[in-house]
Order: sequence, then structure tokens, then C-alpha cells
Amino acid sequence: MELREKIAGEIVLSSKPGATMRKWREMFGISQQELARYLGMSSSVISDYESGRRKSPGVGTVRKFVNALIEIDEAKGGEKVKQLSSTYGEEAILDMGEFPYQISVEDFMDLIDAKITNEGEFKRQIYGYTILDSLKAILHYSSFDYLRVYGWSIDRALIFTGVYYGRSPMVAIRAHPLKPSAVVYVSPRKVDELAIKLATIEDIPLAVTELDVKEIKKRLREIG
Repeated sequence: MELREKIAGEIVLSSKPGATMRKWREMFGISQQELARYLGMSSSVISDYESGRRKSPGVGTVRKFVNALIEIDEAKGGEKVKQLSSTYGEEAILDMGEFPYQISVEDFMDLIDAKITNEGEFKRQIYGYTILDSLKAILHYSSFDYLRVYGWSIDRALIFTGVYYGRSPMVAIRAHPLKPSAVVYVSPRKVDELAIKLATIEDIPLAVTELDVKEIKKRLREIG
């Protein structure tokens, strides 16, 4: 993912976009005055955005802000851009795909030999899947990275590998505005009761499969 997209997405999705703008400006080591000069505006305007005194910035403003951070740093040699691009190079997505047609939760679970651990009606359809390394996903993914996780549709199954008890993935899903159609844990030691409770609250089927990742990929890629 390009660094510009990551920064812009994090600002847009933030509940406090001004504070997020300030975070990124400070990470780049750029003062309000320097940024304001580059953008051709008063530093008080930057201050108003960051403090929340101005309404949330529009897409155009966010784009100019992000471009300014990148271009100012590149004019100085681009060290911060290189550093941040490397930092966000961690790859948690092991595989993902879109289905040519919708699949019910029941049929999807049958396909990968998964058993649902919680109760619910689960009427949402599944249009795709993403297989994730759970540790990397939790440690390295911000809100915008989750947009990448969902691909073309949020109506998809998130399949987590490397799960011990499964609490952290469900806590992250609970806290995020985008919700998957289903969550599957691959060979967990045991599914934590809190994870099951959170899945039930969110009306998301939480399932477990003992298939290995290679076999899961094979079966899902055969759809269509």
C-alpha cells in the first residue's frame, strides 16, 4: 500500500481527524509554520484543524495535506518517507479472493469444514475472503489497513491463522466500524469465551476449522 493512501485513509476514518493530522505532521518532523508556508495558508488554519476548532477536513484538504508532508520530506532527502514506507511494509494478508456469486454462511462453513461456535441467524451473504496472519494483523494494521483487508466488499469472511484463544481479533473487529460477514479461526488452541460473546453481540458467526491454510486456499479458489 502506498504511504500517501495509508495516511489519507487513517485521517478520513479517524474519529478525531485533526489529532490524526497532527500525529502525522509531527511524525514527519514538520512544524505548523513550515506546513502552512508550503500550502500557502496561515499557520492558524493548521492549528484550527488539529485542535478540532474547524470542521473535519474534506477529501481535497486531506489530499493536499498528505501531498505536502510527502513533498516537504522528499525535498529534504526523503528519509522519513523511506522509514515509514519500510515500517508499514509488514504483510499480514496471506491470501484473498472474490467470489463470482454470493455464498451463504452455512455453505461457506461446509466448504472449509468449519463449525460455528456462537448462535445467531447470520443472514449476511459472503462475497469473498481474506486469510490473515493474526499476530501481524493486530500489531501492524491501522484502520485504513482494514480497508485493504476487506478488498472489494465487506461482505466477506476473515480467516485468521496463528490464533491461540482468539480474543484479540474479535476485540479489533468489535472496535472497527467495518464488520465482516463471518470470522474463522484456523486451528486455535481454544476459543476464548469473550471472543464468542463479542461475535454474538456483533451478530457475526465465529467458526473454527482444523484444515490447514493450504487446503483452505485450494477449496476457496475452486469456487466459480
